Amino acid sequence: MRTTQFAMSLLLLLTLTACPGSKDDGVDPDSLGDPGSVSLIFPENNSECTEGAVVDELQSAVTFQWEASESADYYEVNLKNLIDGSTRLTEAGNNESTITLASNTPYEWFVVSKSNASDMALKSATWKFYNAGAGVVNYAPFPAEAEYPERGGSIPATTKVSLQWQASDVDDDIVAFEVFFGTETTPSILLGTTGQTTMETDVVSGRTYYWQVKTKDSEGNTSQSEVFNFKVG
Repeated sequence: MRTTQFAMSLLLLLTLTACPGSKDDGVDPDSLGDPGSVSLIFPENNSECTEGAVVDELQSAVTFQWEASESADYYEVNLKNLIDGSTRLTEAGNNESTITLASNTPYEWFVVSKSNASDMALKSATWKFYNAGAGVVNYAPFPAEAEYPERGGSIPATTKVSLQWQASDVDDDIVAFEVFFGTETTPSILLGTTGQTTMETDVVSGRTYYWQVKTKDSEGNTSQSEVFNFKVG
């Protein structure tokens, strides 16, 4: 009887040891069909794109490239014209897509990976580039982007705020920024001019403010940012 009980106990122990755990096993997301986010390749970030095939005097065709995701069935290439703010979306079945763009125009782009086996859609980093124009040797700066306060965000109650933004230029020759600020949706009051990417101003709690940055380079080229807004708590 003891021999039988021992044998049964040993069998039970071996069975439990052989059973695989479920919570501690690592699961590869790709095995579930979820697409991974991709790394962008071309056009490079903050660069001048001169490789486009000329379509006509105003347009060129640029081939966008990114690293493929093993589990992605298709991709969405998202483009934004940084001059007029217009956007467009192009689907691609592999890791490149040729798109006709306006020449002498700055753009930003990112890629979303999608899988037919999953609802998950992962976005790549966002890059900016300048689509070259014929005969252009110096380009306008990219429109500035708000850092703080975030666009559409809120900040704690205060009497002063330090506006902060990002700026870049293919030619790396930015010399000054003009900052427009106010409570109107289209700010027209010049807060000041600076060579830095920050400027302090007075605010009143409970109000919503709007601001815009005009960037200038050493050749006299300029770019206007979108209008940013924030509320003071």
